[in-house]
Amino acid sequence: MTNIQELYQKSVGPERVVQFGEGGFLRGFVDWMFQKLSDAGKFDGNIVIVQPIEKGMCDALSAQNCLYTHVMRGLDNGVPTVNKDVVRIVSRCVKPYDDFDAYLALAENPDLRFVVSNTTEAGIAYHEGDKLTDRPAVSYPAKLTQFLYHRFEKGLGGLILLPCELIDRNGDKLKELVLRYATEWNLGAGFSSWIQSENHFCCTLVDRIVTGFPKDEDLALGYDDTMRNTSELFHLWVIEGDSCVEKELPLKEIGLNVVFTDNLELYRTRKVRILNGAHTSLVPYAMLRGFQTVGDCMNNKDMRAYLEKCVYEEIIPTLDLTKEELTEYADGVFERFANPYIRHMLSSIVLNSVSKFKVRVLPSILEYKKRFGTYPETLLKGFAALLDLYKTDMANDDAEIMTFLKTATLDEALAREDYWGMDLSVLKEEVVKYANSSH
Repeated sequence: MTNIQELYQKSVGPERVVQFGEGGFLRGFVDWMFQKLSDAGKFDGNIVIVQPIEKGMCDALSAQNCLYTHVMRGLDNGVPTVNKDVVRIVSRCVKPYDDFDAYLALAENPDLRFVVSNTTEAGIAYHEGDKLTDRPAVSYPAKLTQFLYHRFEKGLGGLILLPCELIDRNGDKLKELVLRYATEWNLGAGFSSWIQSENHFCCTLVDRIVTGFPKDEDLALGYDDTMRNTSELFHLWVIEGDSCVEKELPLKEIGLNVVFTDNLELYRTRKVRILNGAHTSLVPYAMLRGFQTVGDCMNNKDMRAYLEKCVYEEIIPTLDLTKEELTEYADGVFERFANPYIRHMLSSIVLNSVSKFKVRVLPSILEYKKRFGTYPETLLKGFAALLDLYKTDMANDDAEIMTFLKTATLDEALAREDYWGMDLSVLKEEVVKYANSSH
């Protein structure tokens, strides 16, 4: 069969983006967006991918001229839909562990404007012992400090940094670590000032399920593509930063679901409470009834009604964005949950349900009581189901938590401030209505 590089040519332009990470998420999210921007005539440039760890997929990507197909599948207004795009905007890959000089040379490019990263949640972290003279340093923030310092020494301008790691305030954290290395390495007040004044470290929130390389599926591409990538249709990128960022990245202009804001927290709370909170409220309740996947639940009238009541009647009224914005987001969440192309096992979502409940659901329960004077019935049903689930062998959590909750009385379980962040004995009267009757 014909190879992808025999059919398509990559785009030619100045290298304006350096991307740390070559995994499926960035290729199915950021690179795809830049490709759309380029296709619309709104971006003249290419992306250079830096492989941030020693072993990765850059060799495989380079073998097909950095071309790959991205396939998006899901429901669009209830209709099963498949869209395919060939991403042609990646110019090349650079591997710092093989050629550190080539890596530093990227910083000398006056056309460079953006740095994007996804080095996993553990990537934006301090690593003791990293030095400026390492070739390269171990941690991503230290590698980035080496890169930025080299650019500073060449007298070049600052950059817009868009970290996509799933940690709170990712841009702030990354900037803090770069400044920490700058101080440790005695790089001078001038460099620290340049970092502060010339570079924009944006906090971002990313949301798209990227399902990656489909090993057992024929995507009917008509050509060989060993780096083919798949995702859901839905995508959301929330970017908090200077107004110049929106001007330089006209992603909204071409219809992409990108939000530029001065308050990322509203959108993070929306995602955590609606998307993640719906999962956490659904999973124990559904597993106790014998359901196996999120899709199975969406196809069941009673389970769907339970979750709709959780989201539309009990979670949304506790949030501060407009009702229209919240409802539109929730509608999209339900369409995502019903995606026939993704088999999302409840058993994989149930992991660490206690800590998830504390962050994702409990704040909605407390805020509902604060605003309306009563407790939300359906979210309490979900909490009762969670406690019941830990009496079974279906729970999956820290061994101490599972052992304790398996035999604990309701009073003992609710009183564990270390689990819930507070004593939940006040909920006993509500929970007891549903405990042991949730299946």
